[in-house]
Amino acid sequence: MLSLHRLPKKTSISSGKSNALTSRYSSVKSSHPRWNSTLSQIAEETRMKNELQSDFLNRDAESINATEADRSVIINDRQITLDPMIKVFATTASPNHFLPWQMKSSRDSTGSGFIFNNNGTPGILTNAHVVANQTFVSVRRHGLPNRFIAKVESIGHDCDIAMLTVEDPFFWKGVQPLELGDVPSLQDEVSVVGYPTGGDNISITNGVVSRIELSPYVHGATNLLSIQIDAAINPGNSGGPVIQDGKVAGIAFQNLPTAENIGFIIPVPIIKHFLEDKIRNPRYMGFPALGVQCQPMENPFLRKFFKLKAEDTGLLVTWISPLSKAKNVLQLDDVITKVDQYQVANDGTVRFSDRGDRVAFDHVFHSKFLDQSVNLKILRNGEPLEVNVSLTERDTMNLVPIHTHDSRPSYFVHGGLVFTKFVQPYLHEYGSEWYNSSPRRLSYIALNSDKERAEQEVVILAHVLADEVNWGYNTACNLIVKKFNGIPIENLRQLSRLVEQNKEPHLRFDLDEYMVIILDAETTKAANKRILEKYFVPSAKSPDLLQDLAESSS
Repeated sequence: MLSLHRLPKKTSISSGKSNALTSRYSSVKSSHPRWNSTLSQIAEETRMKNELQSDFLNRDAESINATEADRSVIINDRQITLDPMIKVFATTASPNHFLPWQMKSSRDSTGSGFIFNNNGTPGILTNAHVVANQTFVSVRRHGLPNRFIAKVESIGHDCDIAMLTVEDPFFWKGVQPLELGDVPSLQDEVSVVGYPTGGDNISITNGVVSRIELSPYVHGATNLLSIQIDAAINPGNSGGPVIQDGKVAGIAFQNLPTAENIGFIIPVPIIKHFLEDKIRNPRYMGFPALGVQCQPMENPFLRKFFKLKAEDTGLLVTWISPLSKAKNVLQLDDVITKVDQYQVANDGTVRFSDRGDRVAFDHVFHSKFLDQSVNLKILRNGEPLEVNVSLTERDTMNLVPIHTHDSRPSYFVHGGLVFTKFVQPYLHEYGSEWYNSSPRRLSYIALNSDKERAEQEVVILAHVLADEVNWGYNTACNLIVKKFNGIPIENLRQLSRLVEQNKEPHLRFDLDEYMVIILDAETTKAANKRILEKYFVPSAKSPDLLQDLAESSS
């Protein structure tokens, strides 16, 4: 499996260089003789500042009113205005999943974006990972020296796309939004426009399309349609437009670090799905799934066993999610031969275009929405059937949640034992190579487990805040909570309620790795306040659990 890296946001550097305004002001100020009175000096400096501010605003207007030729470049033999090109400045702060009541230090970074025509209304598109966990976002249009405050209007972490908006009408003045194009063909020439590391001005690099297929989206942890190009895509290009024939062919979003000049772009069908989802639903719902696992049927003995004729092709259903809407329609050992109008090949691909391109059959489901269904033609015991199956929200089937951006971790502290809901970002605390450096059993569960029940979660003992009440257990960490006082644990809310409502003289926690923790109930309850104060923990529960407690008591 390819080790793909998304393009990191370019970290902004605080440099000593001065902009046009400060350099001119300094030179003017230093050219004047020493003033005899402080009052005169203040008055003169105020006058110069006002003149320079007026000049600053005039130059803004001049840049907007410049001729189209002054603001354009030739890309693929077409004249393209650079006005819609955006540099995104983001301040982000993510939670500390090891100490879930704390936030990490904020960091400043930059990415790229562009203004596009959103059904007659201009909008800004960039990558979701550019503004994930944002606390403040500003943008700067090409040719303008000043930034504008931006808000995240919609964000899809699975497809790594975010839509921004700016309230200041001056930002939109005179801009000509880019139009969304179509999926390019192999060997078509494209141009990547953005603000990569190494400079502050806009950069344009050219390349050709070398591959079109479903591939991993690193930020989204999904497999969606993507386009591979051989253009030099560097950190900071994230979110920038890829131009072909004067229109947007995709959004630059990640590269392959083990090879040179291999980049990946999000194609237009994925972008349009993101935009349509925003219209259809009050919150972003993402790309749906059928909720099954299938096996290719290239082996002739396999096809013969399941009674496929020579002209039959398809995929063998080997697993169905208990939470999938397909569970009451499909059965194990069904053979899916056709999805809507697409014939499924024995290798699991369907025809993608009239040019002969083929992609994994999952792409058919990715073109749908959650309120839609697919028509399947199947073989069951060799007999043909036709069924309609509603699609399922992908995240509802994952036992360990993947996307927890812009939210705080759930936690519960009792007797110094720190319990938390297991989410994949917990493993990200082990660094960018977390799948190698994190606890192997937790990594396996996060990547390979699905829910059997809707309320099911994995609760882990993250670590122990050492105190005399838990002496001897202080090295326990990263352990899954199996039972409390003999009761199987379904989720963190249940564990919190069971501990607080406990009537037994002891607290028994059965963990994985064959470990048991026993605490005295009364002694532990008396020590809670002391432990929280000692370790500066503001609350024994996360806000979501406190809200749940308030709702249950009201």
